[in-house]
Amino acid sequence: MADSSVFASPNHASGDGFSVSTVPTAALVLSDGTIFRGQGLGAARQQVGEVCFNTSMTGYQEIISDPSYAGQIITFTFPHIGNVGVNYEDIETSTLAARGVVLRAPITDPANWRAVQSLDAWLKSHNLPGIAGVDTRALTRRIRTLGATTAALIHAPDGNIEEEALLRVAQAWPGLEGMDLAKEVSCQQTYGWNETVWRLGEGYGRLENPKYKIVAVDFGAKRNILRSLAQLGCELTVVPASTPAEDILRHQPDGVFLANGPGDPAATGEYAVPMIQRLLEEKTLPIFGICLGHQLLARALGAETIKMAFGHRGANHPVKDLETGKVEITSQNHGFVVKSESLPDTVEATHVSLFDGTNEGLRLKGRPVFSVQYHPESSPGPQDSHHLFRRFVDLVAQSKAQA
Repeated sequence: MADSSVFASPNHASGDGFSVSTVPTAALVLSDGTIFRGQGLGAARQQVGEVCFNTSMTGYQEIISDPSYAGQIITFTFPHIGNVGVNYEDIETSTLAARGVVLRAPITDPANWRAVQSLDAWLKSHNLPGIAGVDTRALTRRIRTLGATTAALIHAPDGNIEEEALLRVAQAWPGLEGMDLAKEVSCQQTYGWNETVWRLGEGYGRLENPKYKIVAVDFGAKRNILRSLAQLGCELTVVPASTPAEDILRHQPDGVFLANGPGDPAATGEYAVPMIQRLLEEKTLPIFGICLGHQLLARALGAETIKMAFGHRGANHPVKDLETGKVEITSQNHGFVVKSESLPDTVEATHVSLFDGTNEGLRLKGRPVFSVQYHPESSPGPQDSHHLFRRFVDLVAQSKAQA
């Protein structure tokens, strides 16, 4: 097996913040046999998943708690993760779906007035393992060159690591293609949502005077997406991913939101596509999709989706609006993409990635139906795309006025 080890000791520093340790307490073993050894953090356990990388410089707590990372081990390309600790507000879901984290530098003590816990303790409380001291640049280059790979991660405080066994585990894991992970992170029962966005000194607010009734289909919804809609007057009814269209329509919604989520849209589409196609029969019903919701809407309209080599994950992705010509810097997290050439004539591509030219948005011609591949709620990330929530609410208002 190839050895790409960097040993990090959190107790001793050298010129780059590391010193050689002869006793690693964690290992990341890729399915091709490459081994990254380092110091364990978080929960003392073993996990397996697809290794991806995220280029964001901030917002690690939101990233780790994003349900769209189900089945994935997150490599942070930014070297200093954990500096500001964690708090009880910057989370996107209460049950973490990611499989583990990979860091360059050891976690330091929290240094932020909002911190209530260290990242290490928080990971332990959620039973999530991690490894620090990894050459994350080498790992990222490997993923970019050869594509996403499965891996087994172990944190063994006693240093008892059986690398051959980890390799077998990594090679046996089937990968994300064909996996319906939305059903694992979706809510199990319908609930209401009226919490609005966070403000300094105030925390999260509450929607007092709702204007619109929106049903949000939870494929792995981030809380800040729901808050962004509530901030604009939307009283949300959140339903499980597998909810039939007729049940959604019984709520008499003014609009339907298709949330983000993890996994292969072809697999989730087995039940989600028929539901969306039935909703599309309601000619005046506004529909807005984000991320997995975008991919599922595309499939419902007759387009195809495919697995990407290493996906888009970060908060610095430039996207061009093809109608206005404007470029927005966006936050993204997806490993599948809509095939632009498969869009039918009734559907117009509205946005494109300036990194690789892939589809980033669409709309159904002549209908109040649109979606984007990226995350306009900016948690974390830039706020260039917040206006998309207003676009959806404006469509809802117009449709309601014409009813």
